[in-house]
Amino acid sequence: MVVRKQASVKSIKRRSRKAQKAITGRAREFLYRGHSLEELQDMELSQLLPLFPARIRRSYNREMNHEQKKLFDDLLGDKENIKTHVRDVIILPQFVGKTIELYNGHTYLKFEIRAEMIGHYLGEFAPTRKEVKHSGPGVGATRSSKFLPLK
Repeated sequence: MVVRKQASVKSIKRRSRKAQKAITGRAREFLYRGHSLEELQDMELSQLLPLFPARIRRSYNREMNHEQKKLFDDLLGDKENIKTHVRDVIILPQFVGKTIELYNGHTYLKFEIRAEMIGHYLGEFAPTRKEVKHSGPGVGATRSSKFLPLK
């Protein structure tokens, strides 16, 4: 005979929450400052700028340089895969779905622009520095490793 342990009230509630999530487990709709992606894509730049933070508004009000304008036109156009060194272009809703290869100083990193990236700079998604990965300490680095036999 198998003896079963009585379930606690807490575990019963947890199971019911999980079951409810499985039923209504749909993805949340993307919103940027209360506007859906479709609404943002239909807006003109003059309507869109007040939604962005001050730094981004100021960058667009000062106008773009030649490289930024060229990349901006390429992103708004029909080009599929865009390869660029320009990292200081702000992502707009019209860029969502485009694939871009961005130079990080060593190689080109390829990524697709998603809705969550709106309002960020392109350069944020191609890190220029490697993550530091340390190995074990070398010989002589600690008091105990001083007397290890060398091979």
